[in-house]
Amino acid sequence: MQSFPTSIETRQSWLVATAALVVLMTSFGAAWIVAVALKDIAAEVGGVRAIPAFAAAMTWLCSGAGGILMGRLANRIGTRWTVMGGATMIATGLVISTFGPPWPLWIGHGLFMGLIGLGGINAPLYVYVSHWFDRRRGSALALISSGSYLAGAVFPALFGETIAAFGWRATMLTYAAVMLFIVVPLALFYFHKPPEAPEPVAAAGGTSRPSVLGLRPNVVFALLCAAAICCCIPMAMPQQHLVAFCSDLGFSRTFGAAMLSILLGTAFVSRQIWGAISDKIGGLATILIGSLWQAAAMACFLLSLGEYGLIAVSAVFGLGFSGIIPAYALAIRDLYPAREAYWRIPTVLMFTAVGMAIGGWSAGWLYDHFGTYAPAFAFAVCANLVNAAIVGFLVWRTMDRGRALATA
Repeated sequence: MQSFPTSIETRQSWLVATAALVVLMTSFGAAWIVAVALKDIAAEVGGVRAIPAFAAAMTWLCSGAGGILMGRLANRIGTRWTVMGGATMIATGLVISTFGPPWPLWIGHGLFMGLIGLGGINAPLYVYVSHWFDRRRGSALALISSGSYLAGAVFPALFGETIAAFGWRATMLTYAAVMLFIVVPLALFYFHKPPEAPEPVAAAGGTSRPSVLGLRPNVVFALLCAAAICCCIPMAMPQQHLVAFCSDLGFSRTFGAAMLSILLGTAFVSRQIWGAISDKIGGLATILIGSLWQAAAMACFLLSLGEYGLIAVSAVFGLGFSGIIPAYALAIRDLYPAREAYWRIPTVLMFTAVGMAIGGWSAGWLYDHFGTYAPAFAFAVCANLVNAAIVGFLVWRTMDRGRALATA
């Protein structure tokens, strides 16, 4: 009988991670249609951008809440079934959204695409894939979390062309069919039960540990959730409003979609680098570095930018923020027992979704009131600095505890 290997990672682990990447890329692709068509949809409701922005915000917010519910369900019945169900619900939500703004658009994106669509796919896959890895968990989580940015690199330019030629409704209907054709077979054939593994050394002792970083475990968890909101407010604004922002500066929608593709394309590439870095320095330190980088890049959007300036800032922003989200999941696995991953990871991802929702919606609301994105971008920088302060405190606690142990 073969002895248990020192590592649970195998070739199958990376096949599962690759399938998860394709599933997440396809699933998040649906959410980019409203970002590219923001001005077209707003034109149907008197030019109010907050209405389509709210649909995008509801997608993020409801997917986070749904992730907690679906994470528990996936823990009971298997991730395969929540992913297949989620793909069906995203397709349904796209069909409902074509009935127009505001309410069909909000219900289609919030309830169907977000709560029971992405909610059944995103957070459950983070937990699921983390159980296939122990040595290169950070790299694996970085890979699968790149799905949303790979979608942003691939689809906005394509959607820009199809929306211009056929309209945003036809684009949504076509993509609904794509969801069912790609995601359901992948989930059926690849997402089997993950391997059993002993608790990692970092989680030894399980729930009997009196503290995390010298604090109550849930105090640290609450700080991570608050930090997740603050970092995702600025993260959402360029992703949801860059096409419209470029249009306000006099550039075409095609150019704006290309900028979004540059931003998310660099995010996809750099996220793989951040994953390797996080395996070395840990999740918390990765969040702090990415947060400070993101704040600096966000501030650059407040400057007067020409064509080359927009290209440069979009690329720099993508390089900086891309490692943050998977680092939260890695930090949870570093600090807490594996048996708690099924609810802690979806919960922290829900708070990242809250931040994405606040960022995307508030940018549209502030634009409607001021006629410029400058106040929104300034608000984003302030939120980012709050995130850096919280995470910096946790990193300091980590270093302080390390010095205390070394002295002992």
